Amino acid sequence: MAEALLITRKDVVKFTAMNGNVDTDKFIQYVKIAQDIHIQNYLGTDLFEAIQAKIIDLDLTGSYLTLVNDWIKPCLIHWAMVEYLPFAAYSISNKGVFKHGSENAENVSKEEVDFLMEKERDTAQYYTDRLINHLSFNNSLYPEYNSNNNEDVHPDKDASFEGWVL
Repeated sequence: MAEALLITRKDVVKFTAMNGNVDTDKFIQYVKIAQDIHIQNYLGTDLFEAIQAKIIDLDLTGSYLTLVNDWIKPCLIHWAMVEYLPFAAYSISNKGVFKHGSENAENVSKEEVDFLMEKERDTAQYYTDRLINHLSFNNSLYPEYNSNNNEDVHPDKDASFEGWVL
């Protein structure tokens, strides 16, 4: 099945602190990762694939268009940043792994990047809670939300992240 991204570069730049000069090739894969890991987890496989099919077929209308624009995009934008931030300062090329620097700026510490990630995670969780509530109260509008079976991802109904327990 062909895959469609549910947000654009413009969405990420407009609604996050990401600079408009960041090369799309540096972060687009993190949008896909966030979609696959986080958004599919909360929509379930069937609804996730139905939305992608509607986007590919240029048939995203009605309640599905509202779902994507009002509920999914805010989540995905911030989940994509959570996935991107740990790698933002690095490039991998034939000669190895490089950390970017600037003549008129200083690199931030790991603790500062972790702080930014947590702020993005908090925002993503807020929007995800709203998405889950919307889907729960309006699941009759999206029959695919409850139709998952077998190896499909079943929708997670809890967006809270309490950290890692070792």
